[in-house]
Amino acid sequence: MLGKTEKTKGQLEAEISEAVTRFEKEYMGRGPLETKTYIIEDMVIVRLKGVLTRAEYRLVKSERNSKARDLIKQVRIELIENGRPLLEDIVRSILRRRVKSMHTDISTLTGERLIVFTLDKTALEDY
Repeated sequence: MLGKTEKTKGQLEAEISEAVTRFEKEYMGRGPLETKTYIIEDMVIVRLKGVLTRAEYRLVKSERNSKARDLIKQVRIELIENGRPLLEDIVRSILRRRVKSMHTDISTLTGERLIVFTLDKTALEDY
């Protein structure tokens, strides 16, 4: 097809990683130390490392750590859910696919967050 820009899977994954990192910095107030995206059929998995602040790490290591872990997880999940439309727009604009669902969790032990998007069609079908 003339004029169509072909992008590799790696380029698309890198675009999503960059955009999600920007979202984390602008919306959440702090970016991750590392972001990696994996496109697998109709799923996009984004792995963010180092998303917790120093204060959150200290809180988790305190004597009341089970309560602290729950609170940090609740706040972080609530924040990401509020930004969900922005994240879905990122995936839609890069892959030209509608997001059916988004799942997320954060580890307070490692400071790692996973975001999984399921799409309405296979991600790389048109590329």
